[in-house]
Amino acid sequence: MNASAATASLKTRLFEYAERRLPALTRLKRSEPMPIRLDRHRIYVLPTRFGLMLSALLLVMLLGALNYNNNPALLLTCLLAAAAYQSVFAAFATLNRLEVTALRAEPGHAGGDLEFYIHFHIAARPRHSLRLRAGDAEIAFDLEADGCARLSIPALQRGWLRPGRLRLSSEYPFGLFEVWSWINPEFAALVYPRLEAAPPPLPRRGAQTQRETDRSGGDELAALRTYQTGDPPRNIAWKASARRDELLVKEFETPRGHEVVLDYAALRGLAHEDRLSRLAAWVCLAEFQCAPYALSLRETRIDAGLGAPHRHACLRALALAPVAAP
Repeated sequence: MNASAATASLKTRLFEYAERRLPALTRLKRSEPMPIRLDRHRIYVLPTRFGLMLSALLLVMLLGALNYNNNPALLLTCLLAAAAYQSVFAAFATLNRLEVTALRAEPGHAGGDLEFYIHFHIAARPRHSLRLRAGDAEIAFDLEADGCARLSIPALQRGWLRPGRLRLSSEYPFGLFEVWSWINPEFAALVYPRLEAAPPPLPRRGAQTQRETDRSGGDELAALRTYQTGDPPRNIAWKASARRDELLVKEFETPRGHEVVLDYAALRGLAHEDRLSRLAAWVCLAEFQCAPYALSLRETRIDAGLGAPHRHACLRALALAPVAAP
């Protein structure tokens, strides 16, 4: 067994031992189903740098008051120490019984920031000076009632993005002590492929779509049919009706043109991720131009359509495509 394998084996055994002996330190490595409720078993408290400096100052004041037998100085020192001591409980109460009820995020494209909305439920009193951090992203907020906090997390690549472990903390009320807890919600948001900066025009190849018939108007005459009650009088073909001794009505149709086929296989010469980026940009461009489009990947085919659900289905297929072309 080489050194790296021995190190990995030792690390695994240490984690297993920690999981058995100290479950409170390792349980938050795994994701948790919501709602997540914070209590005394998962809230930690430590003095801040300012709190340590104040403690040293109070110690000096105490020694000076005792050395000079100065009762007013001793009283002031005791009052300041009591206020600092009580701030520990105020800080703890800021997180205690706070509940994370839900997470949501709108899909976005790789290369940008994904907005995560974390919903909180507070039992009674408002919560002030809360800070939420995920990696390098951090926000500060207050909760006067049930509400949510918005956290922007960079989306570096397509696929599923988990916010990971979130650190919720507070230094309320005096900044002497920091209380914090770890939240690891079971949630993932979808990240679409990165959009190509300057994509070429849409490909105008593909099968012609069916012509749409319109009884009330249109561009081209399609056929004549027998009059039915409710047909507009302006659509009656009077000359043809005179020859047939019956009322005939004109039917018109509006051609819808050719569908846009976004074909992965047609983008030869591009790398796999570059193909997906161009297809994602074409999906957005086709939606903007109101041009019905179909998506063709190696193992997926989505028929032509338009609208937000169709756009999401196409971008989802691109986001969850294999990492490398088979």
